[in-house]
Amino acid sequence: MDASLTGNSALITGAAQGIGAAIARLFAAQGATVVIADINEDGGRKTAATITENGGEALFVATDVTSASDLDAAVRAAVTACGRLDVAINNAGIEEQGGAPLHELTEETWDKLIAVNLKGVWLSMKAEITQMLAQGGGTIVNMASVAGLVGLPLGIADYSAAKGGVVALTRTAAVEYAKQGIRINAVCPGVVRTALLDQAITAGMFTEPEAAALHPTGALITPEDVAQTFLYLASDASKHVTGHALPVDAGMTAG
Repeated sequence: MDASLTGNSALITGAAQGIGAAIARLFAAQGATVVIADINEDGGRKTAATITENGGEALFVATDVTSASDLDAAVRAAVTACGRLDVAINNAGIEEQGGAPLHELTEETWDKLIAVNLKGVWLSMKAEITQMLAQGGGTIVNMASVAGLVGLPLGIADYSAAKGGVVALTRTAAVEYAKQGIRINAVCPGVVRTALLDQAITAGMFTEPEAAALHPTGALITPEDVAQTFLYLASDASKHVTGHALPVDAGMTAG
């Protein structure tokens, strides 16, 4: 599989930690100049520094994905650095610790999560697609979730609604812009071993074996596992793949 990104520029939202940081490191190792866009300035600068210390090219742009002007600035930073925007990874998102049944969700909780996880992806795509149309093409990969594909009784109705929206947005945009040379896909991870999962385990929401048992394989997924899937969809190895929501879920959606 030729998954080289040599000479490409890649904008990655939410790359200060977790899956986003793993994607940024992998893309840089594959030759991309990585633009890290995150509201977490300390984490974002740390990711960029890790990449440059290992011989890669990266820069950080402070970005709130609920702000259209911030996203426009992030795209401009990528174009200024590389002359164009080849790849955009819309990974930024939040999860509410604890969860609640649908009827107990507050408007504040709902609005906050939808603003980041769904509207943030839409705003990101608006800025990215505008640039990609001007330059004649590009590739976008959105972060969705198995929670956007199947119902999970975990008190995450707001999260599921947002991720289901991302899947629908991905498919619709892929069809709208296919003839303009823009490929748009989504990745739908299962339970990934991130800091958020560790916090939930520490808080006693569930044990690590209980989390792993959600997967038929009985194993948790790592951020690096998910990053490899983003690399496939971002590279020419998947040049005929568009409008696809690809599960990386250790079998969760197989049944």
